[in-house]
Amino acid sequence: MESQDAPGGAEARPGFICASFNQDTTSLSVGTKTGYRLFSATAADKLERIHEGECPDVYIVERLFSSSLVVVVSLSTPRRMNVYHFKKGTEICNYSYSSNILAVRLNRQRLVVCLEESIYIHNIKDMKLLKTLLNTPTNPSGLCALSVNHSNSYLAYPGNVTIGEITVYDANSLSTLTLIQAHDSPLAALTFNGSGSKLASASEKGTVIRVFSIPEGQRLFEFRRGMKRYVSISSLSFSADAQFLCASSNTETVHIFKLEQHCPSQEEESPTWSAYVGKMFTAASTYLPAQVSDMMHQDRAFATVRLNMFGLKNICALATIQKLPRLLVASSDGHFYIYNVDPQDGGECVLAHKHRLFDSSEEQEEGSDEDKLDNVAPQPASQSYAATVALPSTPPSSTTLMGYSEDGGAQKGEIIPEHEFAEGPVCLDDEDEFPPVGSHSN
Repeated sequence: MESQDAPGGAEARPGFICASFNQDTTSLSVGTKTGYRLFSATAADKLERIHEGECPDVYIVERLFSSSLVVVVSLSTPRRMNVYHFKKGTEICNYSYSSNILAVRLNRQRLVVCLEESIYIHNIKDMKLLKTLLNTPTNPSGLCALSVNHSNSYLAYPGNVTIGEITVYDANSLSTLTLIQAHDSPLAALTFNGSGSKLASASEKGTVIRVFSIPEGQRLFEFRRGMKRYVSISSLSFSADAQFLCASSNTETVHIFKLEQHCPSQEEESPTWSAYVGKMFTAASTYLPAQVSDMMHQDRAFATVRLNMFGLKNICALATIQKLPRLLVASSDGHFYIYNVDPQDGGECVLAHKHRLFDSSEEQEEGSDEDKLDNVAPQPASQSYAATVALPSTPPSSTTLMGYSEDGGAQKGEIIPEHEFAEGPVCLDDEDEFPPVGSHSN
């Protein structure tokens, strides 16, 4: 997708390639032409830079919670995943794969690598390759989601190329849980809530967002983002309590939906006019065509944000910062936006703070490279689910090689021996480096 000038003059930063939030939305990772940056997202009035690493053209960067473990993939070596201990400045290990890496997902139990036609599941404590899912449906954008809750480690990915079927896989027991017929058109976005009990999805049309129970796969909610035009949804994210779901796209509007069940018994006890009309619609829907009936049961956005840009990719997340509910938006215009959300009345969210991800001097230096980027091929419309957004840059090629090993094409780099991984560079039981599960709500 090529970037467009926004109404307010916003445009994509040439040096900015990707961005992702960590699993509990306490930090933001940004990939650039010269490396990657980690920012703290725990204060509204300031954006503290935690770390900066050098590596050319980083298009995937994922941090494990608030630990020192960070996964990086570069356009210069798109088949190799590097795992770093950024506080010690050391490389823990690296793995090479049979084709280009399109997405990486991780929790405290598993690390998942998604290629176009296969998925690799590693044990994160020693990086042992546990399972290779070969011949998965073609997935050119690397769309997949891994539950933050490591006790279930549910993995979701497209189960079909032509329709919106979701395969839900248990990455702990290494077995398929269920198949969900989510949409009529191919999938564009997937995300779990914190506990892994709900899964949200959107299709390439981008008009309807659905929420399913996991592992049953029962449809719980259906939200209509809009009817006027198809859009490319780049980001879906639940709030920590799973009461809200936000969605951003290539339009100027971010939508926040409220997940609330309507209770018929309360309506019967207090027969208001709205309840009466609601019953009339419910009764009438049984006589209407299926498409009209479905629309009657779709809830619209509870709250919205209108960004001062159009056509630029961004990622959104809901978080509680300094005891207030906030909507966070990291945009390819090189800024990080924090909005206040009214959890009671919703409506239009108010911009609280706007932070630069690049210094003024860096923006000037990057601006001089714009002529070099004019002829660069754009990224696919949907780079991944809710955690990664990519700017126009040279995408990894789609060529493939034969597998490097009997493990289905993954080859461990010989940087640090496997037995040293669990005992040395990253102490998974160290609270400072790897916070215990009890310190974060799922």
